[in-house]
Amino acid sequence: MEVIVRLPRLQDYERVSKIMDQVQQLHVEWRPDVYKPASPLITMDMFEAILKDENWYVAEADGVVVGVLELLKRHVESPAQVMKDVLFISTMAVDEKYRGKGIGHLFFEKVKRLKQEKGYDTIELQVNAKNRLAYEMYRKYGFTEKSINMELKESALG
Repeated sequence: MEVIVRLPRLQDYERVSKIMDQVQQLHVEWRPDVYKPASPLITMDMFEAILKDENWYVAEADGVVVGVLELLKRHVESPAQVMKDVLFISTMAVDEKYRGKGIGHLFFEKVKRLKQEKGYDTIELQVNAKNRLAYEMYRKYGFTEKSINMELKESALG
């Protein structure tokens, strides 16, 4: 299987939408108190706006879009923090039929190249606490925990 990572094109909409819907459904299953079913998660209008920036990439395997990557650029500067430019992985999603086939690795290689080319200081991401497979994959590629988000649910307030 030959896989390339490239910028998305208008004709990629259906596949990108399907992959994003799969990921949304996982989030709904893990946390129905936070996420709700939404399909399409990305409308055609939203996708057309996405195409205007170079923040999104797709993985294409043998002519089929099998993964989606969204990157955000963040500049951190405050009296309490060291100034840095962060390349933030906002979305990394792979079609369920193609998971475990190295697509995530190709996305990480793309992100590392962009970090070097654009001069970012670090790469960061956030992972759902219920997504153990993704968490383990990120650890395998060298990510470490920076912070842990916690919540106090209404039911715990008594």
